[in-house]
Amino acid sequence: MFDLGIIGGGPAGYTAAERAAEHGLKVILFEEGEIGGVCLNEGCIPTKVLLQSAHVLNMIHDAGKYGILANAEPSHDLEKIIQRKNHIVHKMQAGVRAQLKSDLIQIVQGHAIIKGKQGELFHVACNESIHEINNLLIATGARELIPPIPGIDSPYVVTHRDLLNLTETPKELIIIGGGYIGIEFADYFHSLGTQVSIIELKDTILDGTDRELSGTLRKEYEKRGISFYMSAQVTRIEENTVIFIQDEEAKSLTGDKILVSVGRTPNLEGFGLELFDIESYRKGIRVNRQMQTSEPNIYAAGDVTGFSKLAHAAYREADVVANTLKGIDDQMNFQSIPGCIYSNPEIATVGLTEDALKMAWMPHRIVKLPMTYAGRFEIENGGFSGLCKLIIGDNDEILGVHIIGNMATEIIGSAAMAIDNKMTAQQWAKTIFPHPTVSEIFREVLIRV
Repeated sequence: MFDLGIIGGGPAGYTAAERAAEHGLKVILFEEGEIGGVCLNEGCIPTKVLLQSAHVLNMIHDAGKYGILANAEPSHDLEKIIQRKNHIVHKMQAGVRAQLKSDLIQIVQGHAIIKGKQGELFHVACNESIHEINNLLIATGARELIPPIPGIDSPYVVTHRDLLNLTETPKELIIIGGGYIGIEFADYFHSLGTQVSIIELKDTILDGTDRELSGTLRKEYEKRGISFYMSAQVTRIEENTVIFIQDEEAKSLTGDKILVSVGRTPNLEGFGLELFDIESYRKGIRVNRQMQTSEPNIYAAGDVTGFSKLAHAAYREADVVANTLKGIDDQMNFQSIPGCIYSNPEIATVGLTEDALKMAWMPHRIVKLPMTYAGRFEIENGGFSGLCKLIIGDNDEILGVHIIGNMATEIIGSAAMAIDNKMTAQQWAKTIFPHPTVSEIFREVLIRV
């Protein structure tokens, strides 16, 4: 018998397993694929490896701005980039497995199905064995959403997984969807010399992100030659051609590859969840601040909740689950989850946006500065001003922080702490930010509140 059974070995699953085992609970973890889930195997980690190679290539191209002469035109070896990506992924997979093994967690490789509940015990079947479990954590993640577009089965259509192992640079890439996955792949392939076009249904890229920031990024990308077709409805795909409607006019684009990246949907089917009366939320599982579902002793965390499809949110949710099981008072703060987009320039946000506050009729004020007010940003990012925007409530509380500029993803954690602790601008301004760092931009904005 196990204290906790976890279905899904991604960031939420393996983190909860480690924390629960550290609390002295007996844990069993079911995973039918690779430990690490989408994040480690086909998401966060591999994509950032590719983007780092693109960043290095861009730095060499821009070396003249820093007084460095690159005497030869830089080129790239896509096979070596992919080899490096695979090496890092395998190394990190081994690290996670080693940690789980050291915590004496039983790992079962296979598809787990909840067969029912007898008394206080859940019965979970996997590989022809039945396991009795006191508490369940559903951490089955999410998968890419494939829209019902005629011709979507064309051999030219790819998902982000296909692009992760592509060893030949396409001449032209069409991306359907202007979300963070599409934007990051646009950055990567454009840096390698691919002509990139993005078709987006809405009037803004990175929907849900601060519009000023997403608009700034779009302008930067357009300067570099990336094409955008906004408020455009794809009607069909014919071989390597995408047909769409924009401004009531039929248009088409042709490319070597067509990336479909229009979102992700929680994995709920095939695990036996239909046996229970579990409430839903955004097509995922509804949870409270302790990550409990509407069914006693069933928890959910990670992408399957449909709330925040981010690995760092899943880590924290997993901590909350383990602490709750141990009787430690803890709860999730969904308002302080940072959002990070690893474009070039980067975007990082946390808290509420202007649009959300206006829709809720919440009083607020905006204080913002170019990122160049931080000396180190000016040193390292000559030619792009960036922006740091603080949104402050009428009681001086920090409600939102939105940044565009490289290193944004590294410094957003400080803003998340300020929001998580409900700090006022005056309180946060007392923090001593080291000099010279990009994080000093917070001090520069705060002293102007």
